[in-house]
Amino acid sequence: MKTLARGLALAVLVLLAAVACCSVLPGPSLTRPVPLRLLERPLVLVPGMRVSSGLVTRHLRRAGYRPSQDAGIEPGEFRVRGRTLEIGRRPFRYPDGLDPGGFAAVELAAGGTLRALRDRDGKPLAEIWLEPGPFGERSAESEWFELERFPQQLIDAVLVAEDRRFYFHPGVDPLRIAGAALRNGREGRVVEGASTLTQQLARSVHLTRERSLSRKLREVGIALWLELRHSKREILEAYLNEVYLGQVDGRAIRGFGRAARVVFDADVSQLGLAEAALLAATIRAPNRFSPERHPERARAERARVLGLLLAEGRIGAEEHASALSAPLGIRRGAAAPPFAPHFAGAVIERVSAELGARSQARGHSVFTTLDGDAQQAAERAVREELGRLEAQFPRLRRPRAPVEAALVALDPRSGDVLAWVGGRDFARSRFDRVAAAHRQPGSVFKPIVALAALTSDDEPPFTLATRLADVPLRLAVEGETWVPANHDGRHRGAVTLREALEDSLNVPFVRLGLETGLVRVAETARRMGIESPLRPVPSLSLGAFELTPLEVAAAYGVLASGGVRTVPRSVLAVVTREGRAAGGERREALRVFDEAETYLVSSALEGAVRRGTGKSLASLGVAGVAGKTGTSDGARDAWFVAYTPDLVAAVWVGFDGEGRVGLSGAQAALPIFARFFREAHAPRAVPLETPAGIESVEVDRASGLRAGPGCRGAPELFARGTAPARRCRAHPFAGALGRLRELLVPVPLRHRP
Repeated sequence: MKTLARGLALAVLVLLAAVACCSVLPGPSLTRPVPLRLLERPLVLVPGMRVSSGLVTRHLRRAGYRPSQDAGIEPGEFRVRGRTLEIGRRPFRYPDGLDPGGFAAVELAAGGTLRALRDRDGKPLAEIWLEPGPFGERSAESEWFELERFPQQLIDAVLVAEDRRFYFHPGVDPLRIAGAALRNGREGRVVEGASTLTQQLARSVHLTRERSLSRKLREVGIALWLELRHSKREILEAYLNEVYLGQVDGRAIRGFGRAARVVFDADVSQLGLAEAALLAATIRAPNRFSPERHPERARAERARVLGLLLAEGRIGAEEHASALSAPLGIRRGAAAPPFAPHFAGAVIERVSAELGARSQARGHSVFTTLDGDAQQAAERAVREELGRLEAQFPRLRRPRAPVEAALVALDPRSGDVLAWVGGRDFARSRFDRVAAAHRQPGSVFKPIVALAALTSDDEPPFTLATRLADVPLRLAVEGETWVPANHDGRHRGAVTLREALEDSLNVPFVRLGLETGLVRVAETARRMGIESPLRPVPSLSLGAFELTPLEVAAAYGVLASGGVRTVPRSVLAVVTREGRAAGGERREALRVFDEAETYLVSSALEGAVRRGTGKSLASLGVAGVAGKTGTSDGARDAWFVAYTPDLVAAVWVGFDGEGRVGLSGAQAALPIFARFFREAHAPRAVPLETPAGIESVEVDRASGLRAGPGCRGAPELFARGTAPARRCRAHPFAGALGRLRELLVPVPLRHRP
């Protein structure tokens, strides 16, 4: 009786001291500071959209879903049955609230169209959202799981093992303190602890593991404070996410969500009874009961937890026997490389700039614009196509400083970043070539020159049929003589603006830039979103000034969107753990050119991939895009940029130092785009459409005049009101005379800097 009395007295003293301590403590938070949790964009499914079963299942796997092994579909599972995909959607908290999840059947038609969405009872659904997966170096470690995602068997196992009276005490359990004191007194040593889940949470988040009376009093005070400020549900959710469960590869495992992934290579929602009991059994001493290092101890401790569950009536005898005989089932897989690490760095930098550096330690969820499927395709395309290049051209192999690449893809309608690959190997080099590498774009800059000409106020106006002189040119530039040359060293006499752009001819474009006015060319680039330094010198027209791949992609986005400039954005919303909005990027769009004017450039760039410098794209299985190759001076950099109305992607290939790739954009960069586009976007691609304000007119190439009787022409596109009014006249020697004139009398040059 004396021991029991001492135990009760101790419990009362601890409570009184804790209350006094609690009254002077600052309010502690429920969870520890953790890094930002980065999430790809959710996948929204709507009947009628184009989508494949593979795209949906890949998204689900990135979010931690697994194929169902049983007849039913549990939350966090999916199953493919012919053209129907069954999904057990988990509850998930989006910026606008909690989605309760639930069963959904996705019915696909033969052509890859989503035919219908239905619930478990067969009723049609207007749409469903599939939760986003985490990415970046630390997102998987800091992922926060809603309470609904933890299986009830795991919650029961934790409660019977650690705190059976959790729902009945105020954070500290006087009866348990007294009972533990009584038993420890009888044994003469500490054989039982008295900490509640709330105390363990307080210790895990706010205190060290120091053993002293003052620390214990602080622990009790914090526990009481947490119980005053938070519901039991919130405390239990935080505990399940924060409890320490050992170490793997030198990193602490905190929370059952992370432990399920590390120990069983599974999502926590998919844990069975035996797995749940094993994880709950490790709480008392994670290293002592580690199933990897001490399997027999772990098995015995699991048996103890299963026995408690049976005694409490939480499981039946049959379930108990089955779980007791089950193997430990450890399924640790190889650590996957970080997903979208360069993009993750860019997002963290942006969020930190917006919310302050301390936001990184508040555990915010960042809903990004990243399309996980597109990102995977982009990473694969860069990695494997660079490997193919090195195998085909051994001179590119440089072990210490290998050939690099960058790929960035945007949705030109919104500016959303869909894919971002800043280099071939993040572990080797963290330098982000998408946003930080300034390289000469070469001929990729020519569409900007063409747009500047087509939107100028010159009379007569520039059109795609305007004839440009392709004859030798010598210019005095800053005291030196500059002689631009075409990529093949040939001159063609006279060509149309369309031909010059499709075949990427340098000399005609130098002339076009001079006639349009180099200041106007630079201003056009600025209107398209380019911010890097540009100077009005003749080499500007050939892309002599360095730009980043992100700038190039954004500028081409103006062409893809029909003259609307959208600022690239990477963050849709930032949400606190409590579900409050904390930031995000708004869509910024501004019309800067007329739709008909930009379509003329797009028409020529469609020709560039059909019959010009990008024609090899068709042999790689890609059609229906507009695009442009680019090779910088001395073949140091290789580029390819292409787009549809709903996607624009820029690819750069080169060495970080002064090395030469020695390959054209069509050889080095175009195949990377082709592979990316085929895998990520081709089935969903939206074709370019001719807008209002465009007319097609038959034009005689030799004269540039409208075709007439006896004078054949070819169709060309014009902005309404700019087509030639005069018709050419037939003459028996017209063709020969026209070609002779082109060679002897070039198109006049008006130099307007």
